[in-house]
This record gives sequence, C-alpha cells and structure tokens, in this order.
Amino acid sequence: MQTTWKGTISFGLVSIPVHLYSATQEHDVPLHQVHAKDGGRVRMKRYCEQEEKEVPYAEIAKGYESPDGRTVTLSDEDLADLPLPSKKIIDVLAFVDEGEIDPLMFSKAYYVGVADKAAAKPYALLRDALTESGQIAVTKIALRTRESPAVLRVHDNTLVLQTCIWPDEVRPAAGIAPEEDVTVRPQELKMARSLMDTLSEDFDLSQLHDDYQQALQQVITARLEGVELPHEEEPGEAPDNVIDLMEALRSSLKQARGGHGPVGGPAAGADGEPAEEPGPRRRAAPAKTSTAAARKAAAKSTTAKPTGTKKSTTAKGTSTAKSTSAVKSTSAVKTTSAAKKTASRKSAAPRKAS
Repeated sequence: MQTTWKGTISFGLVSIPVHLYSATQEHDVPLHQVHAKDGGRVRMKRYCEQEEKEVPYAEIAKGYESPDGRTVTLSDEDLADLPLPSKKIIDVLAFVDEGEIDPLMFSKAYYVGVADKAAAKPYALLRDALTESGQIAVTKIALRTRESPAVLRVHDNTLVLQTCIWPDEVRPAAGIAPEEDVTVRPQELKMARSLMDTLSEDFDLSQLHDDYQQALQQVITARLEGVELPHEEEPGEAPDNVIDLMEALRSSLKQARGGHGPVGGPAAGADGEPAEEPGPRRRAAPAKTSTAAARKAAAKSTTAKPTGTKKSTTAKGTSTAKSTSAVKSTSAVKTTSAAKKTASRKSAAPRKAS
C-alpha cells in the first residue's frame, strides 16, 4: 500500500510515529472525452492566457484572485512552510462516544500503521484503550492543502483515521422535511416495522454489487464486438402519489416475502392490518359457551318429550340408566313395549330356577 502521509500521533506525552494509507478505493470503468464525430481523443491543455501558449506542468503554481482583481501566486514551498501545528502531528484533543459525531460529517478513511517497531507498544496502548472504552479520539490533521477535524477509531484491530468536515460546513436541513402535521396510525407503523424486519432477514452487505458498472461493461463489450447492445426491460412506473398507505405497505410486504405467507405477520388482522390488541381472540370464548348451552338445552328438550315412558318405567322399578336408554328411542310406543317385555323376562326368571 502506498503511504499517503507521515507524521506522529500525540497522545498526551506519548508520541506514536505513524504512516497513513488510504483505506478505500472506488472501482469504475475509465472513460475519456472524445470527439463524437470521429472518436478523436480530446485532451485538456494547460494554456497561459498571458503568453497565449501551452505551459508544462512544472511551471504550474496556485493563485488567489482578490475581490479587487489582484492575483497572488503561491508556490509549493509557500504551502509547505505554512505555520500549522497539525501539518505533521495528529494531536488527540478529546475522547467522546461515537454517537456524538454525526455520520454526516465523516469524509475519507485512512488506515494508521506504525512507522517503526518502537511505535508498536504505544500504538497497541491507544488501540486497546479505545476498544475498552468504546470511544473515539477527536483530532485535527492537515492533508495536502486542507486542515480537517478527524477521529481515530478501531476497525479490525487496526487504528483508522477518519477525516471529517467542519461543523459549519454541514448545511441546515430546515424546510426540507414536510412541515405540515402528519398523523401516522399505529397500524401503519406496525406494518412498516414488519416490512423492515422482513427486508432485514439474512441481509449481507458484502453481497451487494455495482449494477451500473456491469451494465456499462456489457455495452462497451458489445460495441467492441459489433453486436447488438443489451437492453433491459423497463421497470413499471412508480405511482406518483400513494393514496392508500396501508395497501402500499401490504403489497410491499407481500412482495418482500415472495408472495407467500400472511401479510402483516402474526400480528396481522383479517384485512392484513396488524391487530392493535389480542382482544378478538378472547371474544371467541363466549361463543363456545353459547354453543355448549344450546346443546344442553336441546338435550333437556329431548329428555322431556317421552314423558309416558318415564312414568311406566318408574312404576315397574326399572333403573334410571335403562330409562335413559329408552328415552333415546325415536318412538314412545316402542320404548314402552320394550320396557314391558324386559319386566316380563325378569319376573319369569325366578320360576324357571325353582
């Protein structure tokens, strides 16, 4: 890795000689400016307006034009000799919780490596102290022609210096979000949370890839080979205005689940909206009680119909179990006849034994 900066981290009275290495790299397909008519390369030339000729890069310096039109020329030596303490020193100013720095302020990240073996122990001391405390170190650093606030944090057991923008460089967000009062129903919020949980299942950031670069490479390859350019089906137009927010959430949740399973999860109601309370399930119990009461009433009415049967059975000393069995008979006459035959058999039995 190529060294970007060399200097020292100042941590109280502890000094740590370090090197900075760029921690990120952007991948893209290199494109050049060409003449659309014939494909000729278009190049940018350094042209001096005073002498009306091209000048070499070695003769290029930086300049500042004042409001009254005067120009001040600054050489590389002038910029290198700026009276700036942070030019070669990363001075730790404070330690704060990571949540105190808005990610909106983060800029470019650099890996911090030791410049020699003697810096290994103080490097490990600062790294372990940050890890144990869960905090980040606030610093300042001058890189090239700009001084920036920065933070030191730990990533994969390595110190990382993350440059930031100044607080006054963050634009206010006033007037961008809707200012009118908007009421979000609890059902809509629950459905949105359910959609969030579904979309977050088995998510792996490392599986994301750059579709634009792939599509661009396919077009370039097709041009080189002289074949037809690839085309992708145009996606359906997104609705300009969401009228039914619940329906949009319900459809989104169904699509996220691949069109399977009940929309809204276990807390969803019959119409797909999350149920506010489990009250409807409790109200099912009285229905069962009413059904049981109806069955008991039907049984009592059935028992009350064969009145004559009960009287004849009682007169002949038949047991209650047998009368109950007789009640289940469909005809009252047949039941009485059967009871009489049963009594005759019982009275005849003792005479045969003697």
